[in-house]
Amino acid sequence: MNTLLDAVRTGRRTLVTHLITPLTDAERRAHLPELTALRAEIRTWDWRRRWDAEPTLHALHLAGAGCHTGPAAAASWIAARDLRDARPRDTAPLAALLAGRAPAWRADVAHRLAARTATVADDYPLIRALLDGTDAPAPTTDGFVHAWARAATTATDTTPTDTTPTGRHRPRPRPRPLRVTLREDPYTPHLVPHLFETAEPAPSLSWYDTPHTPGRWPAELAHLAAEGTVERRTLIDASINRLLRGGRTAHLAFYTDLLDVLDLTTDERAEHTADWIALAADAPSPTAGRAQQTLTTLFEAGRLPADRLAEMSQAVLFRPEKKLVRAQLVLLGKALRRRGEDRSTLLPATAAAFGHPDTVLQEKALKLVAAHLRPGDDALRTDLAFEAEHLGPALRRTAAALLGALADPTGPAGYEETLPAAPARRPLTTAGRSLAETVELLAALAKTNAATTEETETALDLLVRHTHRDRTALATALLPALADRSWARQDTGHADPDHLSGPELLAAAVLGRLDAADLAPQRPINGRGFGQHCIHDALQRVTTARAREAALRVLTDPLPFLLATPTWDCGTLEPQDLITRLTDYTRQGATPAPADFAQALLRVRRDPHAAAQAEALATDEGRRLAAWLTADGAPAPHTRHVTDAGPRTWWGGQQDMPRRIVLELTEHLVIQKEFPAVFHPLGRPRTGTGHCWHWRGQERAHLAVLPQDRETQAVWLLPDLTGCAIGEDRGAGEVLSRLAELGGPAGPALHLAVATALGARHPEDRLAAVDALLVLAASGELDTALLGRDLAELLRLGTVKPNRLADAARTAAATGAYATTWAVLAGALPAVLADGPARGAGELLAVAADCVEHCGAGGPLPEGLAPAAARKGTSQLATQARRLRTALDNPLETATTAATG
Repeated sequence: MNTLLDAVRTGRRTLVTHLITPLTDAERRAHLPELTALRAEIRTWDWRRRWDAEPTLHALHLAGAGCHTGPAAAASWIAARDLRDARPRDTAPLAALLAGRAPAWRADVAHRLAARTATVADDYPLIRALLDGTDAPAPTTDGFVHAWARAATTATDTTPTDTTPTGRHRPRPRPRPLRVTLREDPYTPHLVPHLFETAEPAPSLSWYDTPHTPGRWPAELAHLAAEGTVERRTLIDASINRLLRGGRTAHLAFYTDLLDVLDLTTDERAEHTADWIALAADAPSPTAGRAQQTLTTLFEAGRLPADRLAEMSQAVLFRPEKKLVRAQLVLLGKALRRRGEDRSTLLPATAAAFGHPDTVLQEKALKLVAAHLRPGDDALRTDLAFEAEHLGPALRRTAAALLGALADPTGPAGYEETLPAAPARRPLTTAGRSLAETVELLAALAKTNAATTEETETALDLLVRHTHRDRTALATALLPALADRSWARQDTGHADPDHLSGPELLAAAVLGRLDAADLAPQRPINGRGFGQHCIHDALQRVTTARAREAALRVLTDPLPFLLATPTWDCGTLEPQDLITRLTDYTRQGATPAPADFAQALLRVRRDPHAAAQAEALATDEGRRLAAWLTADGAPAPHTRHVTDAGPRTWWGGQQDMPRRIVLELTEHLVIQKEFPAVFHPLGRPRTGTGHCWHWRGQERAHLAVLPQDRETQAVWLLPDLTGCAIGEDRGAGEVLSRLAELGGPAGPALHLAVATALGARHPEDRLAAVDALLVLAASGELDTALLGRDLAELLRLGTVKPNRLADAARTAAATGAYATTWAVLAGALPAVLADGPARGAGELLAVAADCVEHCGAGGPLPEGLAPAAARKGTSQLATQARRLRTALDNPLETATTAATG
């Protein structure tokens, strides 16, 4: 009978401690095999038994830690996750059991536990207990430092403040002041500097409303510095060094707050002048603003030389934050008024603002130069003229008159729009590729969930071709390459087709791992039939049904190759390629697979000139192809209306959502009547109002199902794009940029989709919408008037916000597409001006004015621009409205200046 093991199984920890304490090291190690076996047994218990056997788990944890004599093994046992549960543990019994070990042994175990990031927070009390009386230094790992800070913040004293009905005192925990905890903790002088060296700040450091509040970390650290427990210089240097490392704004706030509480003297600030300049240049905006204020204080104290101010200005004036740039120009103005002889140093630094995207700031910098430039500053004028090339077209005229060194306009020069080249399509070739290439491709696809359309289609066609040629040779080559796949092993029986990707389905069929009955066309996919599902599900079912069909033919009547394999990587199939394949089918006596041929029709590029060749095939498929090629080819018509999205429920309550535009597809009769049943959902009417929380990552593959029908796919995509504009959704823009590269008409649905995505919440979706816009423009398919009208309607509804549209338009214009961007904005501006200027209208006007100044566009003023330009004052709205009106009234002069500048 093993008394220790029985005590562990019954969960009696006190007895476990009593039994282990008198044992020698050899006797303790003798119990380890049985304890290890019990640990392995517990791993097999289900969660119910583990919950009921919590005492056994705790006793086993205690016994194993006490019986391991090596520090590494003991630390590994103590930190094991399988010996813990989610509830807090009482570490006092374990600390008491290990207290008799040698100090060096306990310190070694403590430091090993402190190095385990996942468990150090839970083990902190034990680590401190192990270190007591060892004279060992405190661990300095990030996890231990964080745990130390948290323990100091949440420390409590237990005092007998409550009295029970029987008159006995009941202890009640009371928060212990942070100042007392830090003063009495011997590790405080050692660990405080390490608070500034962790990869991320300890969360407990930021548990305060105001940093000056007593009992909060900034105030208490300053108090420690005042009383000499921690050196003040250490706190200052460590805080500044941590700010220079960078990071998220929320993570840097504690260090800037601590510097505020420390209230640096002028000498202390001046000692770190170079650091403040570096922070003002590169730190996140709030931190850069604090650094700028510090440097301003040094300037006012006469401790910031002109060369240092110039260095700071050249960095700050390149930042995009208008508030920082504006404040820096004010500081430069003060410096120039104080010491005019510093203009040769400060004015070139001021000219750094000439390249800022905001023309108002450009104008402020130019006025500052004009106010302080002197008649004899010829060399300075030459330097400034070089920088003036970065000014906007309208300001270059003023700069030329001031500096006298800009090239004089010699005559009108035509503006040339810069658009990206139309996307190049890559051919998809499968014929002639070897068996080894096929196996290598399939092995690679089996290990990824992000296969492209090109890779998937290539693999499918290669498997079909090599199966038709020699299935035995293909199976022999595939088996070792797929040995790690469970469905490929012979001892697992038939594989479930619902859990295999398209290429894996064919490979499983080649290896004989599929039952033909599971691949029958009438068998439901994923346990469901072809009912009304979301469009993502419908598209996925089409691709799955085609793969199942090909796998079934592998088992029954192998196909020579697939008909629907695309010609191009985008999914498009050239009609001549399909005709050639149908001819080869006839020659070989092969019967086309219905789903494969239907997919081929949806992918083929409509070309009426090829219809005669298709008709000459004299087969049913040839006649269907001829009819398809000569059909209208227009996408299924859709209706358009505005709906009220209503309130959207969040965890914090309800939030009113903007109204939005909804497109509704009508029925596509050809798909409904002539295509296999799995394709019918693609031709059914869809409202486009339901937001689908379907899987993400397959959308680009789904585009290849209808690569010649961008309009229908745009209708399906619009709800996702609307969610990106009015909510927190993201990612749909990537699909839109790819959709713009496909074939078929670029009609109103696609333009509305682009317009909606231009107002997406997240920058990456807006950038993708800009890509789509430029792709359409480069291919000559962009209707700028239609896109402008859509944007105007979306702006009025609130689906698109002016500031987001301004950001997207600025990005598009920066590529050199100024005329295209203006043509779009010209139709959208009335929506933010006509009924009273909307918030963000000034920013949108600034982008429009920049476009007009570069391309020299003329024409009538957009509705609402004249009243906005007539406003008094210097608001961004009024300033930019006047600037746009001037540019539109003088298109020739603006274009000339832009060309010569």
